[in-house]
Amino acid sequence: MWILVIEDEPAMGDILRRGLEEENHTVTLVRDGIEGLRAAETCEIDAIVLDVMLPELSGIELARILRSTGRQMPILMLTARDAAADIVKGLDAGADDYLTKPFAFDVLLARLRALTRRAARPTARVLHASGLVLDPDVRQVRRGDRLLDLTLTEFRLLEFLMRRAGRVCARTAIIDGVWGLEQDVKGNTVDAFIRLLRAKIDEPYGPSAIETVRGFGYILRDEDR
Repeated sequence: MWILVIEDEPAMGDILRRGLEEENHTVTLVRDGIEGLRAAETCEIDAIVLDVMLPELSGIELARILRSTGRQMPILMLTARDAAADIVKGLDAGADDYLTKPFAFDVLLARLRALTRRAARPTARVLHASGLVLDPDVRQVRRGDRLLDLTLTEFRLLEFLMRRAGRVCARTAIIDGVWGLEQDVKGNTVDAFIRLLRAKIDEPYGPSAIETVRGFGYILRDEDR
């Protein structure tokens, strides 16, 4: 799954990111509510882990905005407050579940699995485009009968493009989705990773699956061949 983690406490955010990535999830980590809202609107997120107490925009306010604009991805809300009134407030704002800190990481994983099973729009597990087959659950990519050896960043970049196959992706959107909004990544870094990715997914297959849209970004062809 592609999980958006919105957590302003650096240590907790890093623990969540590492733990979820070890479970073969793709994670975008942001540190405040405004960045979280931008990421939720930019990226095709499967689920959100959302802290209540955030700078700029609270988790409660963020959840309300997302629900008011029709976004239905599951939201698991995190908070140190365990009073009934606080839990009710979070659920009424649009959260699907509520987890109080401190918590066991296995419990968080189980809650996320339950939420995504109940999601109205089930996530497509295996992605297909341009002869590529990407399985997020086992973090594998194949082209034909060949298993491709990608780094974590290359995998995240390819997954981002495959989820949007046939649509042009701006460099800024790629940076937000792959590296996260808190990272100082430039457009030429995206270009460098696209070159690395092309060397692995296109050779010796001929025409590139990823096309350059000059001055804007990239598009991955959506035909499955």
